[in-house]
Amino acid sequence: MKAIKIKNQSKVTRVVNWLIKHNEADKLRNIADGNGDQKAWKKANNKCESTFDKFTDLIEELPKYEQKAIYNSELY
Repeated sequence: MKAIKIKNQSKVTRVVNWLIKHNEADKLRNIADGNGDQKAWKKANNKCESTFDKFTDLIEELPKYEQKAIYNSELY
């Protein structure tokens, strides 16, 4: 994903990478939930929570217009 202003590109890339990690953890959590595997669900849920926390910490460092672009993207 490209940043609206080039000076924010590195931060946008970091935010998007953490969002992708969160999405992958969420998929694993949903699969574990569907299979009824509590141990795998708990592990995936912890990963999901930690990646989303990192995502929210990083996105707060971006200007509002960059945040809005990420929230409106297909990844979110």
